[in-house]
Amino acid sequence: MTTSNYPNNRFTPENTAILLVDHQAGLLLGVQDLDQDMVRRNAAALARAAKIFNIPVILTSSAEDGPNGPLIPQVTNELPDVEVIQRTGEIDAFDSEDFAAAVKATGRNNLVIAGISTDVCLAFAALSAVDRGYNVHAIIDASGTWNNAAQATSIQRMAAAGITMDSTVAITAELQRDWKNPTGLQLAGLYADLAIPFYQTLIALRS
Repeated sequence: MTTSNYPNNRFTPENTAILLVDHQAGLLLGVQDLDQDMVRRNAAALARAAKIFNIPVILTSSAEDGPNGPLIPQVTNELPDVEVIQRTGEIDAFDSEDFAAAVKATGRNNLVIAGISTDVCLAFAALSAVDRGYNVHAIIDASGTWNNAAQATSIQRMAAAGITMDSTVAITAELQRDWKNPTGLQLAGLYADLAIPFYQTLIALRS
């Protein structure tokens, strides 16, 4: 389902869920298309945004006991009470009955998805979500893969399926909509701490 008809169908805190797929320590080491620290910070930013906006969030991992490793602490520390759905081999997260059921249980039709790798964990989940009738924003700067070619081809594949490519700052700004909304100060702090650290300078100038 296409999500390109902004602003008539905006993502809001009331209609959105956030899915973080396989942000695992071992997999992050292989990210070469983007700065690894940026991916780490943006994944943590999405996790914190879920708390700020009271949005349901689903965490999943695969083969934690193997080379993929555990989810990065920057994500789990933000969401200590969220249970991680540990898949038993399913590459596409939606092939896991537990994961698919958890997404459905949120009751949200708009999904914000990020994952490592972009071309597998993110792309497969996003494509399956669209096939199930969800609207999807794929957060590219909170994802990562092994080379630029893999990123480019996966973006092309997802875009052709009607998935919207997005960034961490853009989707959180869309959720905020108006700085006068009560979550404005928290979002500004999220930007300064994680997504765009230079924002701390702007905050200081306004103080």
